[in-house]
Amino acid sequence: MDGAVLWAADAQVLRPRVPPDQMAAARAVVNPLQATPELLEKGRALFEGKAFCKACHGADGKGLGPGLELKGPLPRNFTDKKWQVARTDGELFWILKNGSPGTDMASFIPLVLTEEEAWQILLYVRSFNGR
Repeated sequence: MDGAVLWAADAQVLRPRVPPDQMAAARAVVNPLQATPELLEKGRALFEGKAFCKACHGADGKGLGPGLELKGPLPRNFTDKKWQVARTDGELFWILKNGSPGTDMASFIPLVLTEEEAWQILLYVRSFNGR
């Protein structure tokens, strides 16, 4: 373990961050892209670069890295199989577009990412399942 803190699949970690009144609409949204080696590489590059996801989620996707001081719930551990099953791509896209209420996760679409880039990142996030 390279100093990153791992977060288990407890109730707080699995709690949805999309407001209840918007959950059905978020869950109805599906990723229009299929995972290919090329798109996964684009997603990785965005995760580690332009979108700076790895600053909080770590290059390994396991969550909070050392030295960060964040408020509210901690960054998601993308390697947690229970979390991967519990959250849909539409929910994750909603968070990239709107931020995560009560956390330090800001909105990234359209200020930082295009919608296509967000979907590429989500393909990459799904590749952490079970790592």
